[in-house]
Amino acid sequence: MKLTIIQTGEVPAPLRGRFGPYRKMFETMFDGTGQGFSYDMVPVSDGAPFPDPGQLEGIVITGSAAGVYDDFPWLNPLRAFIREAYGTRTPMLGVCFGHQIMADALGGDVRKSEKGWGLGRHNYGVVARPDFMRRAPTALAVACSHQDQVIVPPAEAQVILASDFTPNAGLAYRNGAALSFQPHPEFADDYTIALAELRRGKAPDDVVDKALASVTTKSHSADVAGYIGQFFKGR
Repeated sequence: MKLTIIQTGEVPAPLRGRFGPYRKMFETMFDGTGQGFSYDMVPVSDGAPFPDPGQLEGIVITGSAAGVYDDFPWLNPLRAFIREAYGTRTPMLGVCFGHQIMADALGGDVRKSEKGWGLGRHNYGVVARPDFMRRAPTALAVACSHQDQVIVPPAEAQVILASDFTPNAGLAYRNGAALSFQPHPEFADDYTIALAELRRGKAPDDVVDKALASVTTKSHSADVAGYIGQFFKGR
């Protein structure tokens, strides 16, 4: 199965030399599932034209420094792409900004949260179990880095992951072919740490310090990657 990575952002410049391009994080994550995925990449935030979603096998919409409320010229075409993919039931995953723009395009409310920065490894309760997550434990610990949140999910979405900080952290859509997560299962621990440190001066020091300490807890990122792999393979 070929996954088309719709790239909406890149690793921050100060970290790029050490951690490489963002797409590689997704490819490494999906390779780890053992599902035999192949990949294409479309850097829409750099002006690349959108493909026809009806001709794709699977779609991954990445994280980004952008917000759904920004005025970048690629945002409205991305919304149209998401709606068309949803209508054709092309399997589609959104992560962080991808999670937010999918919710925005499909009728939800996304804003900068009054709760501030979410950084480091957060714990999310599993509040629903679609078939591809039927063996999930009661909670999953996954890295995150965001200020914006889905405040109100689309009517088409079911919440599957939630926390006090991020009540709408995971959404499974009723067409059976769309899935999104606020946290980042593609982040390795060293990148999670480096990204939290990069936020120092923007996020409060105590939030950064807590984020750094959180990385010592057990990660469920590989489990979430496995669920995502099952989601794509089951479509």
